[in-house]
Amino acid sequence: MYYFTNDYSEGAHPLIMQKLLETNMEQTDVYGSDQYCANAKALIKTACGREDADVHLFIGGTQTNFTIISAALRPFQGVYSSFLGHINTHEAGAIEHTGHKVLELPTADGKLTAQQVEENYLIYLNDPKREHWVQPKMVYISHPSEVGTLYTKKELEELSVTCKKYGLYLFLDGARLGYGLMSPGTDLMLKDIARLCDVFYIGGTKCGALFGEAAVILNPDLKPDFHTIMKQSGAVLAKGRLLGLQFQTLFTDNLYEKICQHGINMAMLLKEAFAEKGLPFVAESFTNQQFPILTEKMYETLTKKYGIGSWEVFDNGTRAVRFCTSWATSEEQVHNLINDLKAL
Repeated sequence: MYYFTNDYSEGAHPLIMQKLLETNMEQTDVYGSDQYCANAKALIKTACGREDADVHLFIGGTQTNFTIISAALRPFQGVYSSFLGHINTHEAGAIEHTGHKVLELPTADGKLTAQQVEENYLIYLNDPKREHWVQPKMVYISHPSEVGTLYTKKELEELSVTCKKYGLYLFLDGARLGYGLMSPGTDLMLKDIARLCDVFYIGGTKCGALFGEAAVILNPDLKPDFHTIMKQSGAVLAKGRLLGLQFQTLFTDNLYEKICQHGINMAMLLKEAFAEKGLPFVAESFTNQQFPILTEKMYETLTKKYGIGSWEVFDNGTRAVRFCTSWATSEEQVHNLINDLKAL
């Protein structure tokens, strides 16, 4: 059986595994104070066009999210998120566990708009008894979103302007950022994100690394004592060089872009095949996540041979399903799936 359920089923890109093996017996400084981490951070700053950025290397996405949010917010403050947002749906209440409330907002496509944020913040601001409320202080978005949709440069600029207007931090979850940046449906570049967000992170776990996420902090207010907060949160890896070496490899010779482009290419082949079959989609996605709506018979037939993620079951006998490609998805497996789809 071949699995299209997620983009982190495999280990790591062979070049990363090679580098880990080659350096295995080296002795380096610990807790991220080694030269590999320094090199990785320098490469990321250059890619972002922000030498003033602080870069911190984490092990996983949930850990990155709750550390950034808890470090940024005071005890009575909360964070806006789409109701589909990862911090609201797939992190076991990690944000609430830190003492901060996720303020969920409705959305049809997984994205938040500047107008929506402003309208909701003004409800809070104009309430004469707002001191009894959880105070909104951060806007959390994902690029790509949980349903594969992407922010345009204009949309992110508008969100940035609104957040600055009301003193809200703009935080972009980039667990799948590489696939978003390489998508044919985006005009947003890494330097745009670094220009418009207060903090964001570059996902490695889902984009070719064995594990790891690189948080990029731009707002000076969020920088002080951040490493200490990481340590308190259990987020500082003793063998930090394992993270540094991976991101150094990913950001050398455009490897990050190249392997994420492959994941996108595989997803576009599937997208075209689903469209040719006449299948509707949950959302228009040009990323490595595709969400076609299958009949139950199609779903039952395909799951005998492929691992795929059930997203939502409808009353009319159909089911929304997630097919996820990655840097490691083989063209052979994609064409096998397409041929089986055509035979349905």
